[in-house]
Amino acid sequence: MKEPARILVVGGGYVGMYTALLLQRKLRRGEAQVVVVDPEPYMTYQPFLPEAAAGSISPRHVVVPLRRTLPKCQVVIGEVTTIDHAKRTARVKTLAAQEEGIGAIEIHYDELVLAPGSVSRTLPVPGLADFGIGFKTVEEAIGLRNHVLEQLDIASSTRDPAVRDAALTFVFVGGGYAGVEALAELEDMARYAVRYYHNIEPGDLKWILVEATGRILPEVGEEMGRYAVRELRGRNIDVRLETRLESCEDRVAVLSDGSRFPTRTLVWTAGVKPHPILAATDLPTNERGRLTCTADLRVDGAEHAWAAGDAAAVPDLTADEPGKECAPNAQHAVRQAKVLAENLLASLRGRPLRNYEHAYVGSVASLGLHKGVAHVYGRKLKGYPAWFMHRAYHLSRVPTFNRKARVLAEWTLAGLFKREIVSLGSLENPRAEFELAAGTGRHPEAS
Repeated sequence: MKEPARILVVGGGYVGMYTALLLQRKLRRGEAQVVVVDPEPYMTYQPFLPEAAAGSISPRHVVVPLRRTLPKCQVVIGEVTTIDHAKRTARVKTLAAQEEGIGAIEIHYDELVLAPGSVSRTLPVPGLADFGIGFKTVEEAIGLRNHVLEQLDIASSTRDPAVRDAALTFVFVGGGYAGVEALAELEDMARYAVRYYHNIEPGDLKWILVEATGRILPEVGEEMGRYAVRELRGRNIDVRLETRLESCEDRVAVLSDGSRFPTRTLVWTAGVKPHPILAATDLPTNERGRLTCTADLRVDGAEHAWAAGDAAAVPDLTADEPGKECAPNAQHAVRQAKVLAENLLASLRGRPLRNYEHAYVGSVASLGLHKGVAHVYGRKLKGYPAWFMHRAYHLSRVPTFNRKARVLAEWTLAGLFKREIVSLGSLENPRAEFELAAGTGRHPEAS
């Protein structure tokens, strides 16, 4: 009997999880084995991170457990360090391998699906590595929520005006989806929270959005981008266009226009770059470090290698200008995953492949509770209709019925009850209290 093919899926994000999900549904018994490798045991639905940071959605409902969603696949929690496609092998660093002192294990494969996604693109800004906060993972989103609420506690209890001013100043760098939505949701949450502080007013909070280009949210179009700027400035948010962050040493944000803002909060959302694993393969990449792909989602010039999503430079067959590539966003990633899975199955069965072709239909963005902008199928929406469309669209896209139901239930409850404004910063260092008690004899106070 013919041995079943082994399909290695690197990455458990949009493309990786959806590809594996479709494969496990359509593969015949004994036809192939699917192995999914990712450092985390879950897929993060990133469009919901701003709402998780604001407390509108529980963090556990923003993630989808891979093992439960992919019961017919082998899920390996680990980090791929190198891929030798000529030998069809990948080296994977797992927790067990580290405990055993063997460094990494080797996984052999017949078909490779590379979908590791992207990582934050940082710049050599002095102080950024020491004081910057990212916004790409659920851990960062919840950490940022805790941090913002802790700044309100600091400002409320200090008598030093300089400490208070720095605690109440929040600087966000990057005017794309992540930066604008995170700032808008957290500003909403913080403005609500200060009603419970006797010595802080909403006007005491200083929110600054720094964007190097002349517009924000370019995906929703120029007109809706201008509306978003007006909406944010109407909420006393300082939007600085054509401005760069020059330095943030000693907790002072220095901007290219000469402004200086002492701040304890600097959130960096200025773009992403391809995952570093792409540079550790023998597969072809373009000048931006993304895998060079054909329209049928095969890696160009490499047999049995496939890619999609942020890691892949896929030709956009619907574009008017030749040579244009599909934008690295969730809309393309989810649709590419479906075509990739179908083409991989067709390849195993000796059938012809089809090209990926999808015209960009538009974008939606939230600007906080009941506020948003949208440019979909040529129609422009703003305010409550755009916000409602944003929620409806992403509710339809979040994987599994389980997560859809839980998110909808939380939104319903949030509309009936008051916001949660509790900071659980101690979750980030859960052993701190025990270590203190063990070292000094101090015990936690009864609560």
